[in-house]
Amino acid sequence: MQHSVPRVAAVHDISCFGRCSLTVIMPVLASMGIQACPLPTAVLSTHLGGFADWEFCDFTERMPAFLAHWKKEGVFFDCIYSGFLASQQQIEIVERFISEFSRNRPLIVVDPVMGDEGRLYTTYTPAMQKKMKALVRKADVITPNYTEACFLLGESYQDKVLQLDRVRDWLPRLAEFGPAKVVITGIPCYDEKIMNLGYERERNVFWEVSADWIPVRYPGTGDIFASVLLGCLLRREDLLQAITKASDFVALAVKTTFQAGMPVREGVLLEKVLPFLYP
Repeated sequence: MQHSVPRVAAVHDISCFGRCSLTVIMPVLASMGIQACPLPTAVLSTHLGGFADWEFCDFTERMPAFLAHWKKEGVFFDCIYSGFLASQQQIEIVERFISEFSRNRPLIVVDPVMGDEGRLYTTYTPAMQKKMKALVRKADVITPNYTEACFLLGESYQDKVLQLDRVRDWLPRLAEFGPAKVVITGIPCYDEKIMNLGYERERNVFWEVSADWIPVRYPGTGDIFASVLLGCLLRREDLLQAITKASDFVALAVKTTFQAGMPVREGVLLEKVLPFLYP
């Protein structure tokens, strides 16, 4: 059973300044007619890119108590959606969350946030990489970026992908972990394009959607892409429609922000483009 307004449990951090994680996920989903219920993993004064001396509150110890309360109250979700997880313990909590709230078979979306530009984040240990692979196995949909796909599969990273067929072949391999739908985002191509590739295991079909490369990298665009994608899927749109809408919306947000000359560390001008998501 799905709620009249679909309900998503969003397991992400809150960066209170600099548009990313829950501060973009919640308005994106709300604009698509979806209720976002946050399960914070941490609260930060800002995100970690371009700011110094930020403040940080780890929420790991409180997460199980929140889940216990939801369970006691009979709360259930149409989708469980996880993003950046800061420790092995947090990944294990999300695994338990999925197991304990699975009676109504919610859509499980895992954005395996581990790194970017060919490098893992400094917090990511080999044990966490192994745990993330286990979490991916529980997912229906995964949205790794190009770097994360490389690390999940043990493949080498290229600054510019010359043979897209090579990356396309990774999609069924990622689906073998368990997810029915796989989307690899942000693949840098030699022709000044950014490519997003999708794959649906049941029908063995592939899709590719490209956008023009703009010479800037804003925080939060991966969170926005995955949120639009899952919003489309909850509205019963097919994977190609979901990838296309997510790609187009992120491209619009990036172009709008770049033309306005906004500081990169503040993220994209989400407020200017949200109306394009309204049902």
